Amino acid sequence: MTGKNVAVVTDSTAYIPDEACAGLDIPAIPLWLIWGDERYRDGVDIAPDDFYRLLQDRDTIPSTSQPSVGEFVDFYHRVAEEQGTDTIVGAFISSRISGTVDSAQTAAAEVQDLDVTVIDSFSTAMGLGFMALAAARKAAAGASAAEVAAAADDVRQRLTVLFTVDTLEYLHKGGRIGSAKRFLGTMLNIKPLLHLNDGCVEPLCQIRTKRRAVTEMLDRAEASLNGRPMEELAVIDVGCRDESQIVADRAKDRFNLSQVYLAPVSPVIGTHAGPGTVGLSFYAKA
Repeated sequence: MTGKNVAVVTDSTAYIPDEACAGLDIPAIPLWLIWGDERYRDGVDIAPDDFYRLLQDRDTIPSTSQPSVGEFVDFYHRVAEEQGTDTIVGAFISSRISGTVDSAQTAAAEVQDLDVTVIDSFSTAMGLGFMALAAARKAAAGASAAEVAAAADDVRQRLTVLFTVDTLEYLHKGGRIGSAKRFLGTMLNIKPLLHLNDGCVEPLCQIRTKRRAVTEMLDRAEASLNGRPMEELAVIDVGCRDESQIVADRAKDRFNLSQVYLAPVSPVIGTHAGPGTVGLSFYAKA
């Protein structure tokens, strides 16, 4: 291996749409979905559409787990071999909602024949996806590992993830609800607007209808830009494709974008967000 090029990797919760990759190779290590005695590799053994069908048919919801240290060691070595490098930069799901970063860091210390940089994205879904894309674009241009990691961190500092859920049940049962737990027990028709804040799910406000929640989400997205144009935007889709497409069309017009990615989430993230969740992941131009 030459060690001259940098391989960029992520995990399955990024679930980057093919059209966003534009030829970039970003290997993703799968997290685990555990449903009774059944174990599924996230996005490998089970796709989002199949997952939501099962979720409707079953009385229980699955649990989730990060990849093991051994799985990460094997993953790093496989990527290094396939891409002909000994240098890897990995951006992974927020350490505040998953143990994936811990496994990744422990494995990085074990693979002494490789130079592995681990980045805590403090995000997930296309928040993480945009960081991985920025890193991969920089790597494709021949940048060093430090420059590649800096590109991901630059996006992280400009990143916003907003979303509204149909119910807090899934976040609550999965233990990822953060301080949004104060919304539990409110009227069933209340639609909470949430965001990722420093890697945790935090509440913004409660709104009575989904339609108004989406409008509020778009309003807050615009306000967060502080007059700057938007660089990239993805609409997060948790089993509600038609609704997400409407949001994508509204966002495209509102923010004068030529491209808005419609981004389904992986089953692991769908487990915690729940069907009917729609959101925005975006960052402003520097």
